[in-house]
Amino acid sequence: MDEQNDVNRGEFTWKISYFSEQDANKLYSEAFTVSGCEWMIVVYPKGNNTDHLSLYLDIPDSATLPDGWTRKAKFSLSVIDQINDVLSIRKERQHYFTTKRSDWGFKNFIPLTTLHDPTWGFLANDSLVVKAEVCVLTVSPPVNIQPASPTDNFDSYFTGLEKLINAAETNGDSVGSSLCHQDGALRAEIPSLEEVAKAKQSLKECLSDLFKLNMKERLSEALSTLSSARTGLSSQQKIAIETFQANFNDFTSDFLTFEQDNAEFELHKLQKDQRFSAMKKCHETHILYKQLMDDLIKEEEEVKRRRDKLLSDWEVLLVESEEAKSGYKDEQKKVAEAEEKKRKAEERMSRSTTAWSNLKAQFC
Repeated sequence: MDEQNDVNRGEFTWKISYFSEQDANKLYSEAFTVSGCEWMIVVYPKGNNTDHLSLYLDIPDSATLPDGWTRKAKFSLSVIDQINDVLSIRKERQHYFTTKRSDWGFKNFIPLTTLHDPTWGFLANDSLVVKAEVCVLTVSPPVNIQPASPTDNFDSYFTGLEKLINAAETNGDSVGSSLCHQDGALRAEIPSLEEVAKAKQSLKECLSDLFKLNMKERLSEALSTLSSARTGLSSQQKIAIETFQANFNDFTSDFLTFEQDNAEFELHKLQKDQRFSAMKKCHETHILYKQLMDDLIKEEEEVKRRRDKLLSDWEVLLVESEEAKSGYKDEQKKVAEAEEKKRKAEERMSRSTTAWSNLKAQFC
């Protein structure tokens, strides 16, 4: 066999005394453990529907294992020649053991004629020695894991959900404002001082909140008016207006893109909040279900306690009933015996009474 970690390897030797006197169809060794897994050897002394000794490696109590259980192992089985060890017969296999294929081995291991031939040492002093070497490669699920309770998977999932909820509540997201604009036409005519003043006021209002509805149109009109003004503006204001107006479409397009992206953000944020609310509600319901399950488990434990008490009382009653039944049969037998004795006594008394009456009649 290939080299493996010692913890995954093991061997077991089984000596079967008085082998030729065995009447059973098949014999089972005691269980032995390799890599946390239990194994046993199965021997068919007279062959498994064959004229050969049959040997198998088997899993004890495989019917109790859960569905999906598998165990991959490389193993060998040997029949030892107890006179000359080098003549021992050894065969090797690799197999996936499952709940439905829990044994594997060799139907025709060694001819029965060879096994019982005294010139060989396989049955020295009518004892057969069988050796198993096992190397466990994989086990699913891993051994030494306690079976999960019905709520363990739920608890694990909703514990992660609770962490997600707490993180979401701790790290809130801020929401920006929205941009809404509409296109407007530029005007090239020279405005009056009154129109310039109004345009400046309108521009001021626009600049204080560029993201209001219809603000793009008002902004366009104000810039158009001010760009045509000859008075009422400083040189720096004129440069700023001309610069903004020269890139007006690009700037307003940026505002429109922001408006669309922001609207999408707000939609997804709303949907996220709705999902969060649903997630939190599910978690609260899980806590309720868990409490109900805990209460049910307590009720089941109480029912089990009462059931065990009832079975215990029932066993006592069974003993008392058996004693009463046995006593009744004894008394029934004694009544029959006493009745027979009474009948015989009555017969004797009847003879005595008749004799007494005859005697009395003769002398009285």
